[in-house]
Amino acid sequence: MLVAERYEKIVEWVDAQGSMRVTELSERCGVTEETIRRDLDKLEQAGRLRRSHGGAVSVKYKEEGQAEIPYPERAITHAEEKRRIAEEAIKMVQPGDRIALDASTTAWYMAAGLPNIQLTVLTNSIKVAAELSSKEQIRVIATGGQLASKSLSFVGPLAERSLDAYHVDKVFLSCKGVHLTKGISESNELQALVKQKMISIADEVILLADSSKFDIQAFTRVAELSSVTQVITDVGLNEEHVSALNEQSIPCKRV
Repeated sequence: MLVAERYEKIVEWVDAQGSMRVTELSERCGVTEETIRRDLDKLEQAGRLRRSHGGAVSVKYKEEGQAEIPYPERAITHAEEKRRIAEEAIKMVQPGDRIALDASTTAWYMAAGLPNIQLTVLTNSIKVAAELSSKEQIRVIATGGQLASKSLSFVGPLAERSLDAYHVDKVFLSCKGVHLTKGISESNELQALVKQKMISIADEVILLADSSKFDIQAFTRVAELSSVTQVITDVGLNEEHVSALNEQSIPCKRV
């Protein structure tokens, strides 16, 4: 396969699936992973795709907005950091709390670890709702709405309107990017709108973001950092960022 032909095939496959990993592209093209990484760098420079951790994401728009990384891929990206962040977030949950969990994989790890205590959990995530279904003391309320297949979540006007009916003590959410001046952002506009609504109905906003998400400004703005009550991240976040958050009166816990 010629280089130009390989470029075209890579873009075609990534656009068709929304995202692909380097390992899979290497197998399909019959070249090394290092060659694929160089190809992806050149294709990103040409604006034909966007590099992601371990692969590439389509720059084309899908029905639900900008292409999202499929859930299975997100679940294994920085998985250990996300688990530690989720474990720390669980410590903030008290019996009787009313909480909201978004459709992030970190929220799913959090749902998996929640003890079976008296709680009300409001979520737009199918994975979170399913994870909590066996915990009899936890009351689960799902938003409904348009199904976003890549994130296994509900988005759109119905999901947003259903959130208007509730008030929660705490919302635990993640995002695509955290920027010290530009705020919180998402790759998908419909997901961003749901997160905005969750923030508006919560007394406390706990941002669950591993260190790889800092200094990133994704496609759609979610909220200013001033809307965040606390940040839970991993030990990879440097002191400069922690100090900057503290200067904005946002406590930052590294785990």
